[in-house]
Amino acid sequence: MTAVNMLQAKSSLSRLVQALEEGREREIVIARNGRPAARLVPLEAPPTGRRIGVAKGRFAVPDDIDAHNDEVARLFLGGEA
Repeated sequence: MTAVNMLQAKSSLSRLVQALEEGREREIVIARNGRPAARLVPLEAPPTGRRIGVAKGRFAVPDDIDAHNDEVARLFLGGEA
């Protein structure tokens, strides 16, 4: 655990965040007037994995899904299409 004062944290925030992202630090305590005031910690990494096609087979797309495209375009363009 690294401790830095408020001025150091303000002037080197990107370096502190980078140290957390790269795993060189697990947490950084920011102190004000020598007293711990805040803790900077990394976010948990979002789960990585396949996202494309996650809904495949969960619903049926009707054959006429594009039937109202002209009407929708007209509504977006304020009646001009």
